[in-house]
Amino acid sequence: MSLFQPAESTSAYLKMGMLGFAGSGKTKTAGLTAIGLVKHMQKFGIDYASKPVYFLDTEKGSDWLKVDFDEANIPLATFKSRAFSDLLLAVPEAQANGSVLIIDSISHFWKELCETYQTKKAEQFKRTTYRLQFADWGYLKSEWSKFTDMFVNSPLHIILAGRAGYEYDFFEEDGKKELEKTGVKMKAEGEMGYEPDLLVHMERHQEMDGNSVAATWRDATVLKDRSTLLDGDTFKFESRLADGSKMTTEQLVRQVWAAFGPHIKLLNLGGKQLGVDTSRTSGSLMKIDRRDWTAMQREIWNERVTNLLTLHFSQSADDKKKRLTAIEECFGATLTEIEKVMSPDDIAAGYELLHEKLTGKPSKFALPKLSMEIDDSLPDHSKAPAPTLVASAAA
Repeated sequence: MSLFQPAESTSAYLKMGMLGFAGSGKTKTAGLTAIGLVKHMQKFGIDYASKPVYFLDTEKGSDWLKVDFDEANIPLATFKSRAFSDLLLAVPEAQANGSVLIIDSISHFWKELCETYQTKKAEQFKRTTYRLQFADWGYLKSEWSKFTDMFVNSPLHIILAGRAGYEYDFFEEDGKKELEKTGVKMKAEGEMGYEPDLLVHMERHQEMDGNSVAATWRDATVLKDRSTLLDGDTFKFESRLADGSKMTTEQLVRQVWAAFGPHIKLLNLGGKQLGVDTSRTSGSLMKIDRRDWTAMQREIWNERVTNLLTLHFSQSADDKKKRLTAIEECFGATLTEIEKVMSPDDIAAGYELLHEKLTGKPSKFALPKLSMEIDDSLPDHSKAPAPTLVASAAA
């Protein structure tokens, strides 16, 4: 059987991502894009276009979009949660019963997954906190891929919004290394930005006239467009007409559709979806050594634990007691349980806790501490950050 077949478009559903800081208009623009997409599909009589738009909401943004959907006469169904487990349930439910799924904000689901895992690990080791290790990273990425596989391959239009964060890199000048901002990225699992076919960076701007705000608008810069029609383009989204009156929902939708419509029109709407065939693997190529390396890994980590204890505790009665207390606090187990039963990954995690307890710093095996901070402010379109200011020529 030939691997290659005559080419056909199997991208039948919109896979779109938006990132931006607070107040940049991600939530509003995602809603307007969904309305435009549904209206476009209804013109062509696509059957699922009559189903509700589903909104998986982590920050109450759906409350403020309801009026737009009511005005457009499109039903909106919402569920408010930040649990990663609910994210995995939401995609198949929306696929079966909805026309479009909006996820806002994807950043919260990544944060919840990491924090829940850390809490479970802390409970396991009877600690108040737990620092992620290298072994943990593989598990978290594997869990997150359950969502990204669905995002890419599901026969469902998905628009997701995520908080923006800065990318940094070191540059050397006059023999000194300086850390500088090099761009923006979505606050989620590190490779999330690769998944959408259309990725947009939203920004809020204000024009000042003296001490007064003369105008406010949002810019949408296309960071990635697989069709290349929009790649690198920036679109200006106004909220008021030239006479100062507020735009209607229909006018706002037309404005957003004029920007993103060319990408959506290239989709094989109503056709079949096949992003990537994830059922195929390279298992037949793998010649795995039948020896079980678990015992060897356990022995290596046990030796590291023993060496660390030897360096910090003497054979005095007082130190023996402190030694046993440290083992119980960091491993939640006896030495025999550690040596005979505990998995290498758990011994590694306990070793890290023990190393920090005895030395006050992470070991050389530790991951850099992850920043899980997310600004839980009001929905993006309800509260503005410090805007980018443009001085008026009359000022």
